[in-house]
Amino acid sequence: MTAAKVYLGQTLTIHIDRPLGSRHPTFGHEYFLNYGYLPGVISGDGEELDAYLVGVDRPVEVFTGVCIAVIHRLDEDDDKLVIAPAGTNLSLEEIRTATAFQEQYFNSEIWSDQKASSSAS
Repeated sequence: MTAAKVYLGQTLTIHIDRPLGSRHPTFGHEYFLNYGYLPGVISGDGEELDAYLVGVDRPVEVFTGVCIAVIHRLDEDDDKLVIAPAGTNLSLEEIRTATAFQEQYFNSEIWSDQKASSSAS
């Protein structure tokens, strides 16, 4: 298990298992971002630590970028990293909007170097 907050500001390589434009295998919603995981790092849900990739407008398989935020779900033990190309600056609201296609169903807060942002579903 990991405290995902330790990854803020770090350069990380993530693997994408749900590329931009794909559909969730169980629930069917479309992924409007590349979505994957940090290999070898186990999250609180017992699976590899999930990651959204923002700022990349094409499907990719592997990406190295900077962790600009962590979405901390308050109603389950399943944090999500937010990875972006180096030099990308997004506001907390822009991160919330970009990930809303999936995160709208959860109560969460966004951790970053900016002030935290909370949402309730």
